[in-house]
Amino acid sequence: MKRPAIAATGLGTINQVGHTTDTPWDGVCAVESPARTVPELHGCAVDFACTVSGIDLDDAVGGRTAFRMGRYVKFAVLAAREAVADAGLDPEHWDGTRVAVVVGTSSGGSAGLTEQAVALERRGPEATSPSGILLTIPNMPAAEIAIRMKATGPSLAPCTACSSGVTALSVARDMLTLGHCDIAIAGATESIVFPVAMTGFARSGAAAQRDGDPARLCRPFAADRAGIVMGEGAAVMVLERAEDARARGASPRALIAGTGATTDAHHPTSPHPSGDVARGGVDGALRDAGWRPEDVDHVNAHGTSTPLNDATEAALIGRAYPHRPPVTAPKGVLGHCMGAAGAIEAGLTILTLQHGMIPPIANLDAPEPGFDIDCVTKAPREVPVRRAVSHSFGFGGQNAVIALQAP
Repeated sequence: MKRPAIAATGLGTINQVGHTTDTPWDGVCAVESPARTVPELHGCAVDFACTVSGIDLDDAVGGRTAFRMGRYVKFAVLAAREAVADAGLDPEHWDGTRVAVVVGTSSGGSAGLTEQAVALERRGPEATSPSGILLTIPNMPAAEIAIRMKATGPSLAPCTACSSGVTALSVARDMLTLGHCDIAIAGATESIVFPVAMTGFARSGAAAQRDGDPARLCRPFAADRAGIVMGEGAAVMVLERAEDARARGASPRALIAGTGATTDAHHPTSPHPSGDVARGGVDGALRDAGWRPEDVDHVNAHGTSTPLNDATEAALIGRAYPHRPPVTAPKGVLGHCMGAAGAIEAGLTILTLQHGMIPPIANLDAPEPGFDIDCVTKAPREVPVRRAVSHSFGFGGQNAVIALQAP
């Protein structure tokens, strides 16, 4: 039986450079990182990050239930609301039994758990919130979206570290393909900018250390790259079978042509230096899509700005795509949004397909000598892009790759 084409008909995002679908595009094309000193991190070894600002989350979420939502949940609810509206759908008029919600995260409500632990230690049980559990468990983004969208189909919360966003999109696509739902609200969310997490990344050696302007510190593929700058946010898509979307007169933003996933089985934090297993994820996505490597017009790289990750990924790109398609890495602007990164970057890849323009890598004049990749630098590059691939590589060696095609 022929597998149905799966379309992304709606897109919603909230991150450091915009609170709506299209504003993040303007931000990454402008190559201006919003990384700044964060007062709540005062005294930490790393006291800067790319955080969402300029929006009252409680007011934006609305209603009387925001008190029970962690910051990461509010991000997801706002992104999902925008994605559903962008798709031209109305939860008041759909069959909720046929709507699935798949929203991944890496750390979930670890910030909320930390706050509750501090309150308990300092002031006792009465100081903790009755909603403390709801502020911490990682399935709450999917659950709150389901409640607000009257979606009573399957609800899942995948966690594959920094690959969680692409994993969620892949799972949602499979559910649509197998007929488990007719509409899937899928993506990922993360809010990890708090002292315990930031200290942990600093102690692990993964985080960039302050050296001048925080906005200049994340420089993927640069010879002097020095580590991660943390970010936060969410991206959510509405996925449907393309034939269903056409039947209701919707115009897809993109098609999910293929996905691939592998596990390095090598080290908890470091990628396998050969990159061979991660390349298996790329090969799997291309095989799933029915593409040859030379069919790929553009690569959205994981590009964390860490020495080992970028070196491994650059070598992988050089081998997997010998025709040297242009490469971007949005973390130079957005920072590393951890579990949400893959969904945010898949969304940006869709916008790349739509605009026919590839955003540049921030803070990069030229890739490290020896990296045989065509990095887009300094200004957006206007090129026809019909097929693109986005990489996500997470702690635990969990690799996820998504192939996206213009409709």
